[in-house]
Amino acid sequence: MSTLQSPPSVKTLSTTMCEGRLANKNVGKFVPPLFHPNVYPSGTVCLSILNEEEAWKPAITVKQILLGIQDLLNDPNPESPAQAEAYNLFKRDRAEYEKRVRRTVRENPTP
Repeated sequence: MSTLQSPPSVKTLSTTMCEGRLANKNVGKFVPPLFHPNVYPSGTVCLSILNEEEAWKPAITVKQILLGIQDLLNDPNPESPAQAEAYNLFKRDRAEYEKRVRRTVRENPTP
C-alpha cells in the first residue's frame, strides 16, 4: 500500500498500487477519516470512478482519481451522501459545515 504524503494541513490518502496502476477499486481512504458528505465514516471516498457499478475501469489513472477526489473535496456531491452528519450539516448550514471541517482538520493532525 502506498501513502501519498500531504502538507501538514492536509489529511493523508492511502492507495493500493501495482505496477504503476491502481491494484483495485478500493483505493481512496483518508486516515484519519475526513468529515465530508462524500467520505464514509471509515475514511473511504464515495466517488463514482471508484465504484465498479458506476464508472470504475482498470484503465483509470492515479491522476484521474486524485483530480476526481480533489474536485469532490472542493465541491461535495449532495446526491451521493456517504456520511449523514456531514451531509445534513452541509445542506442545512454551509458556514457551520466549513467551520466544522476546519476544526476537524486542526484536531486530527497528520502523522
